[in-house]
Amino acid sequence: MMIGVTGPDDLCPLAIVDVGYGEREALAACVVARGFTEAEPVEMRVVTVADVRPYAPGRFFERELPCVLAVLERLRTEVAAIMVDGYAILDEHGTPGLGGHLHRALGGRLPVIGVAKTAFRGSGFATPVLRGTSARPLYVTAVGLPVEHAARRVAAMHGEHRIPTLLGLVDRLARGLVAQPPPPSCSMQ
Repeated sequence: MMIGVTGPDDLCPLAIVDVGYGEREALAACVVARGFTEAEPVEMRVVTVADVRPYAPGRFFERELPCVLAVLERLRTEVAAIMVDGYAILDEHGTPGLGGHLHRALGGRLPVIGVAKTAFRGSGFATPVLRGTSARPLYVTAVGLPVEHAARRVAAMHGEHRIPTLLGLVDRLARGLVAQPPPPSCSMQ
């Protein structure tokens, strides 16, 4: 994975990641957006990860983080921020969620935005974002940038519905519901 230099207003290209699980393996998916309002990715990657750890309550990141890192390693696009389907922090004290553990694993070089679809412990620490006509919010958390900045970006993402277009796409890729993108072609001339 190539890592770009980032500031609070320079969060693109953005990598959006998600992981779907089978019995013994996982599909880790990533789409890269040139900007938050983009409808189409500039890059897509899907990686099959064998022998994933079993789910352990309170230790979800131990299962998901290796999968996320595996797909990020395959990116060809230099990214300036990462968005995870889930929480970056888990409470008002900053206890790391998947996004916080990812931020740490990357040496704190990239901001990580967590976008969760369901409330966690009441989610009073997360910033609720209503999109489209939905009465159910998305819960936004962030590490490496102010959560208010992240929430504004999530609210502005492409799509008329509660789930932004590219978050929906990466979810479907991770669940194997969309054909995997072909590998990059290599021409010999």
